[in-house]
Amino acid sequence: MKYSFLIIFFLTSFVKAQVIVNKTDSNMLEKKMKDTLIIDSGTKDSLKIFKPTINDYQYQTQFSEKKVFDTAMTFNKTYIFSQYNNRDNFGKVQFANIGSGFNPLSYEVNAEQNLALLPTNKSYGILGINDVKYYDVKTPTAAFIYHTAMRNGAALQSTYTQNIGKRFNFSLDYMGLRSQGFYRNSLASNNNTLFSGHYTSKSGNYELFAHYLHQNVNNQENGGIINDDLFQSGNRQFRNRQNAQVNLASSSSQFSYRRYYLSHQFTPFNSEKFPFRIRHTLFNQGNKYYYGQDAPEEYWYSTSAELVNGFPLQTKKYSNNFSNTLNLVFDNEKFKLDAGIRYQMLKFGVTDITLPVLEIPNEIKENRLGAVGNLQIKLFDKFQVNSFLEISKGSQFGDYLKSTNNVKFEPVKDYFVNAKLNFQSAYPSFNYLANTSVYNNYNYFLSDAKNQSVMEVGGSLNLKWFKTELFANYFRIENYTYFDMAAMPRQSASSLNISQIGGDATFSYGKFHLNTRLQFQNALTNKDLLPMPSIIGRANLFFQSKAFKNAAEIQAGVKVYYFSEFATREYFPILNEYILPSADSFSIGGQPIADLYFNMKVKKMFFFIEGQQMGTLISHNKAYAFPHYPVYDFRLNIGIVWYLFN
Repeated sequence: MKYSFLIIFFLTSFVKAQVIVNKTDSNMLEKKMKDTLIIDSGTKDSLKIFKPTINDYQYQTQFSEKKVFDTAMTFNKTYIFSQYNNRDNFGKVQFANIGSGFNPLSYEVNAEQNLALLPTNKSYGILGINDVKYYDVKTPTAAFIYHTAMRNGAALQSTYTQNIGKRFNFSLDYMGLRSQGFYRNSLASNNNTLFSGHYTSKSGNYELFAHYLHQNVNNQENGGIINDDLFQSGNRQFRNRQNAQVNLASSSSQFSYRRYYLSHQFTPFNSEKFPFRIRHTLFNQGNKYYYGQDAPEEYWYSTSAELVNGFPLQTKKYSNNFSNTLNLVFDNEKFKLDAGIRYQMLKFGVTDITLPVLEIPNEIKENRLGAVGNLQIKLFDKFQVNSFLEISKGSQFGDYLKSTNNVKFEPVKDYFVNAKLNFQSAYPSFNYLANTSVYNNYNYFLSDAKNQSVMEVGGSLNLKWFKTELFANYFRIENYTYFDMAAMPRQSASSLNISQIGGDATFSYGKFHLNTRLQFQNALTNKDLLPMPSIIGRANLFFQSKAFKNAAEIQAGVKVYYFSEFATREYFPILNEYILPSADSFSIGGQPIADLYFNMKVKKMFFFIEGQQMGTLISHNKAYAFPHYPVYDFRLNIGIVWYLFN
């Protein structure tokens, strides 16, 4: 990781600056926006000096509108840049080590798990196709995001991007994380490498997006602490967390996520008269999950009869998705429609095993043919519709249907209404389909799996008053797929219905501000299949002001995170999934987690200094992320975000 930092810093220092002219198709920024200042040289010759402004540094996801780099100091950044995955993790509670995942307190649909192997606890830093950023910058640009780790390590995300000529941009993004953690056998070692490129032809009739992504999420698995009474009582010997006995001695899990991606489009005719394009998308994505140990762990079995003789101690699961899509696109400023056909080759496999009773295929594969479509409508800058539809048929992994529909309406300036109606019917995530293990009790094959259908209805109302957002969501899930307390996959006989309602608001008085977010939720049916807290809340009271003769800007405040007590699911390391609570489980929650912070911005550099879990300085820690997995103790979290516009 340190060598990547040096290489990127070297490039930012010595690559010559360039003047780049924006030239894209209908996805370009408004033509009225001026991006570069032109300064008179002071003479009457033809020389002009171009001085870039922040509007010259932009990014986008594929075929979307460009956005300017956000270098303002806003309160929401303290929720993002204090987290190792650089995301707002509201609705989740973290393990005692960064890079080790979360307990999801609130239900949400993760499309990356559709027709793929993606263990839930390995999914929190994964970049999907629509998460990859492509850049357009006037001069070579670098960005660094640094976090301290939990004992012996750090997390660093570095980005370098540069335009070559007027129409081609490339970028390199590397993230490295290593954190030993406070408890035994809890080392986290995550990294990802991303190369991306964007090209637009001189005429604007051809555009290309491409990237290569390789992510690794590697963790030691300790199975949680053995004696919870010592932790909850604040035993003096237990305050050094390395003294805590854990259930697993030599187990680890690794997840690898690799994708090659290319999408390009061509406009064969004059786009003003005939706004038609031909788009072709090709990608190959491979997911691999490994679970291993140096020797059989007694925590998972009682007698030798419960072991599979001769079976390897390290097992492997994998999935692969090769996709080839051809679309015809109609594109103008207010109406955009594309439709096409998609061909897929899917594979799912596990380590081969021979059992006397259960037969588990070591590989399942199929070829699929389907159709995809997108619709976008913009009217009067007040009304916007975005719809997506994908259908495919398969013999091994069932038929697939996904439809997302979003409407945004601004009846009055600064008052927004967002509504959504989403539906998907898909085979369960491949981690539910099969597993092979040296432990007899954890071999399974879900041979009669049915499609899990999820209907989501909801929306939000954004008000100018106190920057308020009110939201509500309703989920109806048929054939809900879950793991029971024995870590066996099951599907519900009746629907699971979930309601969520809440709001977010910011109150200000002078330089003092209070941001609050509150969510009420409930499983209306089948509550035992998905335990969840009824209340999740967050409050952030802070002071923000310019300082040092306006040379800097500071924030200082306290954040409090809370979720009500509930009988949570348990974490199951072999699968990196969550199972229903067992007989020795217990409830978690009902205890606030308070963080005290001081943030400062100097030019394009941000400093985030945060004392997390302040309550444990007064009283011993009693908070859990899962049964037997405590939440982290007090730690000083230091983060740095630095943008370098050369």
